Amino acid sequence: MADTNGKPLRSREWLDTPELYGWLRQAAFKAQGFGEPAFQNKPIIGICNTWSELTHCNAHLRGLAEAVKRGVWQAGGFPMEFPVMSLGEYNMRPTTMLFRNLMSMDVEESITANPLDGVILLGGCDKTTPALLMGAASADIPAILVTGGPQLNGNWRGEELGSCTDCRRYSVELRAGTITEEEWAELQNCIVRSPGHCMVMGTASTMGSMGEALGIALPGNAAIPAVDSRRTQLAEAAGRQIIELIKQDLRPSRIMTQEAFENAIRTLHAIGGSTNAIVHLTAIAGRLGIDLPLTLFDELSRTTPFLLNLKPSGQYLMEDLFYAGGLPALLKEISPLLHRECITVTGRTIGENVADAQNHNPDIIRGLDNALNPEGGLAVVYGSLAPGGAVVKPTAASPDLLTHRGRALVFEDHEDMDRRIDDPDLEVTPDDVLVMRNAGPIGGPGMPEWGFLPLPKKILTRGIRDMVRLSDARMSGTAFGTVVVHITPESAYGSPLAAVRTGDIIELDVPNRRLDLLVEDREVKRRLENVPPMKPHFTRGYGWMYSQHIMQADKGCDFDFLRAENLVGETSRNGEAL
Repeated sequence: MADTNGKPLRSREWLDTPELYGWLRQAAFKAQGFGEPAFQNKPIIGICNTWSELTHCNAHLRGLAEAVKRGVWQAGGFPMEFPVMSLGEYNMRPTTMLFRNLMSMDVEESITANPLDGVILLGGCDKTTPALLMGAASADIPAILVTGGPQLNGNWRGEELGSCTDCRRYSVELRAGTITEEEWAELQNCIVRSPGHCMVMGTASTMGSMGEALGIALPGNAAIPAVDSRRTQLAEAAGRQIIELIKQDLRPSRIMTQEAFENAIRTLHAIGGSTNAIVHLTAIAGRLGIDLPLTLFDELSRTTPFLLNLKPSGQYLMEDLFYAGGLPALLKEISPLLHRECITVTGRTIGENVADAQNHNPDIIRGLDNALNPEGGLAVVYGSLAPGGAVVKPTAASPDLLTHRGRALVFEDHEDMDRRIDDPDLEVTPDDVLVMRNAGPIGGPGMPEWGFLPLPKKILTRGIRDMVRLSDARMSGTAFGTVVVHITPESAYGSPLAAVRTGDIIELDVPNRRLDLLVEDREVKRRLENVPPMKPHFTRGYGWMYSQHIMQADKGCDFDFLRAENLVGETSRNGEAL
């Protein structure tokens, strides 16, 4: 088989070499029980599987891999499954984000080092999907993303629940004393009741949606529940379709273009997606030589209404979205705002993919004329406290706190916060601004999801459930509240965040996109001169390499040596083109 350009299959470079090694490679296939008719002159399809018992979101991917294989065989290909690193959000310490780039390198090198003509990317849990797409973008052979899909809706005493938005909500009530330990234990059995990723519009659901909006996943991929038979059918269809992509030489670089990323950003705002997607999309784009400045995210937010009524910004869950028409129905609603000519893994444009999509529940998927909010789900703020930008999710925040001036209550790091937050003698009022630093890419390390700072117990017992919270950390896509994250540069860089002291006045103005420390510049400078350098977290191994090469949040937290050498449209800190 040859592609449409008349080039031989990539895998033949391995198998057709006349010397001993070509012979040995074919012998290796035969050693596994495959006769020559199984692989001779057939495209070899890698199935890049992030299955792991340590990653419950991906615990069912073995079955999906078998479905992919069926599709590959049906279309005349030869499937070969291989494992890569799996990033389980609940189990890994200190944070999966520390290892996203490492996994992406595993994916890239596993693809490029082996005789593969195309690859199916099996992911699901939060960081697995962006790591797969980053690695596949760098390898740049035909690829299709298949995510594991969301869990079934949770249900406790008749209330539909979503992980982990409602986990967080009820954990707050436990701390406040409004539910018992026995009820909390009962809840544990009711909220996560199947394989699959979180079924709210958290990071995993968001990144599945981003794959569909980018055109690198088949239509419908994002919302089909993990244990629904239609998820298995979609995996089988992906196995068939990858053969067509090889024939057309349709690679990630031809699909995930500047315009496709703009489609994804608009989709991100329309669904009220995770703040983490900004970091991940920026990193994926950087592998393809595309620059996505924070200003672009905010510009598109201003002109993209928020339409999807899903937790944590709304009422419903991913299973409900599936029954309402899935992401294709949402994409059709925003199609006037999209670059509809972008090609996708179907071989058709995204406009063609969603032309016949139907919205079966307009309360879940709103139209442009019935938006939940006239602007998108995320906003980028700048100012003296965030000169490189910071991110907030207005749709999951308290409207009355989006414009707020308050006294800073500073925690030096997560350990300091843990130690003091429930101290009955803590001097705090509901109008204060909770600030945590040393939680960024370097300071965390790994920029953990610590941005959803717990409210002090003495505040919770008064019935208050939100305060303004700021940090250089990330927050889970399932979280909610008036939380400003990704403050750039991080405090470990000696940024203004490192100069904030308890008692300083901080002003947040989301409508005008401002975040300011109301302290004179010369005083900030004086304080920073007296901040001691941070002690390194690592002196050897991967952690040391990470600390030497990690970039800031506004650059996607990728390693500097993994980005494409020349980024289209990239600007320097002072706004000049590079």
